[in-house]
Amino acid sequence: MRPPTVVDEDVRQTLRTAAVVLLEHLPELTGELVDRTRAGDEVYCACVPYDEHWKSALEGVRLGLTAILQEPSERRDLVFTANMARRRAEQGLPLDSLLRMYRLAGQVVWSALVEHMERERPERLSVLVRAAGHVWHAIDRQSMVACDTYNRREQEILGRSRERVNALLDALLDGTADAGVVRAAAAALDLPEHARYAVITVRGGGRQDDARQDDARPPEALDGTRLLWRMRTGHEVAVAVLGEGGLDGLCRELSLIVSGVAGVSPVVPGLAELGAAHELALLAMRTCVDGGPEIARLDARVPAALMITRPDLAFHLLDSALGPLLALDPADRDTLLTTLETWLACDGSAARAAARLFCHRNTIVNRVRRIEQLTGRSLTRPRDVVDLALALDAARLLPSRPA
Repeated sequence: MRPPTVVDEDVRQTLRTAAVVLLEHLPELTGELVDRTRAGDEVYCACVPYDEHWKSALEGVRLGLTAILQEPSERRDLVFTANMARRRAEQGLPLDSLLRMYRLAGQVVWSALVEHMERERPERLSVLVRAAGHVWHAIDRQSMVACDTYNRREQEILGRSRERVNALLDALLDGTADAGVVRAAAAALDLPEHARYAVITVRGGGRQDDARQDDARPPEALDGTRLLWRMRTGHEVAVAVLGEGGLDGLCRELSLIVSGVAGVSPVVPGLAELGAAHELALLAMRTCVDGGPEIARLDARVPAALMITRPDLAFHLLDSALGPLLALDPADRDTLLTTLETWLACDGSAARAAARLFCHRNTIVNRVRRIEQLTGRSLTRPRDVVDLALALDAARLLPSRPA
C-alpha cells in the first residue's frame, strides 16, 4: 500500500505514543514473534539457532518501533534488516522463510498496536486505522531491503561455491589433489571417493546439447551413468561415475550426443586417479585424425597412442617398414596405403577388402604382393603384420616429419 505523501500530525502522534508503550513490552512481542515463526517453519529452526533468532528478533522489533519515532531519513532499522538478511543467506535459510518472518512481524506489531488502542485509547481507533498504511509500508520496505540484500548475498555465495567446485574438479583432473583435496572434492561434488570412474574429453563439435558454460555443471545422467562436465582450454571434459555400467554402453550413448571427436580413458578406481585418466583420455582423443564424429577408447587405441607418445620411434618404424612405399608418387602411394589399411581392417580377407574398395579380389591380391615386395615384409608373418599396422598408425597420426 502506498502511503500518503503527507502524514497528518494526529496520526504521527498516535503512532509515536503507541510505539513508546510497546517498547516497554519488547520481550513479550519478541517471544510471540519467535514462537510463531519457529512453530510453523522447521527449516527456520534448522538453519537459525534459537538464541540467535531471539536476539535478532528483539533487535529487529526494537528498531522497527523506534523507526516510528524517527524521521524517515534516520531509518536505522533498514541497516539492521540488510545485515540480518545477509546473515540468513549465509546460513542457507530460504528466502520464503525470511519473508514469512517479516509478515509475522507485521502481524505481531499491528495486533499489539490495536490491542493497546482498544484498551487505553478506544476513541483513537479511527486515527489508528488511518495509520495502518504507514505501518505496513514500513514493514514492506524492510521486506524489500531484506529480499534485495538476500539475493545479492546468495549470488555472491553461489559464485564462490562454483569457483570452489571448479577449483576442486580442476585439481582432480590436473592430478594435483592430495588426500585432503580428494576428500573435500568428494563432499563438494557429491561423488564417492572410491568408485569406478572414467574420464571423457571432447573437442571440435562438442556435445550436441552443450550449453557451453565455463562452470562445472551438476552431475547429469547418461544411460544410468552420472556425468560431471567441465570446460578446459581447448576441450571439454566429463567425469563419468560408471557404477555397474561399462565403457561399451557409455561409448554408445556418447556417440548419440558427440558431434566432434572424443577420447575415453580406461576405468580407474577412484577420484585420486582422475588426473591420470584425464591424460589418457586426451591421448585417446589425439588418435582421432579428422573432425569426427568419432569416439576413441584408449584401450582400443593403445598402438596408435604409443606412436603419438614416441614420435621419434614412430618415424623410425615408418621409415623401416614403409619407406620404399612412401617414396612412390602420391597416387600410387595412397592406393597401396588404402589397400593395406583396408586389408588389415578386413582381417586379411582379400574378398572383403575388394568389396569394400569396389574392385576385383585379384586386384587386392596383386596390390598386397606389391606391398610385400616394396616393404620386404610378409603379410603372412604376424610380426611383420604388427610392424606394418603400427607404421600405418604412424603414417596416419604423424603426417609430417619434424624439421
